[in-house]
Amino acid sequence: MNDLAPLLTPEGRALLDAVRGTAPADELAVATRLRREHPAGLVSAALGQARLRQRAEAKFGAEDAGRMFFTPNGVEQSTRASVAAYRAERLRELGVASVADLCCGIGGDAIALARAGIRVLAVDRDPLTAAAARANADALGLAGLIEVREADVTDVDTTAYDAVFVDPARRGGRGRIFDPEAYSPPLSWAVEAARKAPHAALKVAPGIPHEAVPAEAEAEWISDGGDVKEAVLWFGTRTAAPGTVRATLLPGPRTLRGRGLPDPEVRSVGRYLYEPDGAVIRAHLVAEVAEELDGGLLDATIAYVTSDELRPTPYASAYEITDRLPFNVKKLKALLREREVGILTVKKRGSAVEPEELRRKALPKPQGPNAVTVFLTRAAGAPTMLLGHPV
Repeated sequence: MNDLAPLLTPEGRALLDAVRGTAPADELAVATRLRREHPAGLVSAALGQARLRQRAEAKFGAEDAGRMFFTPNGVEQSTRASVAAYRAERLRELGVASVADLCCGIGGDAIALARAGIRVLAVDRDPLTAAAARANADALGLAGLIEVREADVTDVDTTAYDAVFVDPARRGGRGRIFDPEAYSPPLSWAVEAARKAPHAALKVAPGIPHEAVPAEAEAEWISDGGDVKEAVLWFGTRTAAPGTVRATLLPGPRTLRGRGLPDPEVRSVGRYLYEPDGAVIRAHLVAEVAEELDGGLLDATIAYVTSDELRPTPYASAYEITDRLPFNVKKLKALLREREVGILTVKKRGSAVEPEELRRKALPKPQGPNAVTVFLTRAAGAPTMLLGHPV
């Protein structure tokens, strides 16, 4: 699919309606039937777009995804709608009325910004991607607020806009790019663009090294439903001092701000184990959670918090620990059989053992009504298995 234009014609739109919801197993039969009356290339493009729309439902919801236009990379790299909406609301609260959205992709963030009432210049240098962004603005009734421009973002003058949003490409021919200076455009260019604007937000990979965060930026790690989605570097927020670090959990939002606490002390295994949210861990805010829980670490290098008291918190999942064993598969297998365990969840942190491998060896024939969670980790440096259940 190198051109969206045929799909935007009346015939193309009719074909998109005709193939909506086609199951993979039915594609050949549907294509054979439709090619009797329509060009083969157009039928293939419609079926390809239908597949992309189905994949996009997880990010955009069925209603929007069913009207939007996607590219394979656009589905993979676009921002989840809930995250984009959260970021757009933060910009709106700052009084931002216009945003230059650089590296806009298929327009996911531009859509969220426009729905927040913000005027958007959406820029992407790839012709097909820009065409998808333009088609999406039109399909969702937002063309009046979104101007799509096909251009190199380094050539765009952003001085007329209240804020700049930059989402550099973080994938190359060999997969994900981990070096921020290998982004396209590089992080250093994005930071300079941010410094020229009254407000700015730079979307970066959640694994960005903390030392790569500019001193004047606020760094925020965002998770949605427990899955870490991205990090954002904010400039000109006014609500937070430069260097502020925070973790935001969606839905909510719930935000935990860093207070510069020292690392928690290591304690012996208590009655409860807390697994901090991934955004909390990425933001290096485990100490803030441990203080809230009056807990300590299982190990100085492991982000598990232990405590003898149950304190509900949105920033960590709590488990009641029933057993502590040295790493021994045979003992674990015998214990699971004795407890009549039929469902085994394996989590690991600080262990080289793969969860699926342990599950296969320890519970080769699941039987029984009970469920157990096993943590493969270290406690004060020693390989340890902790058994428990969520509370």
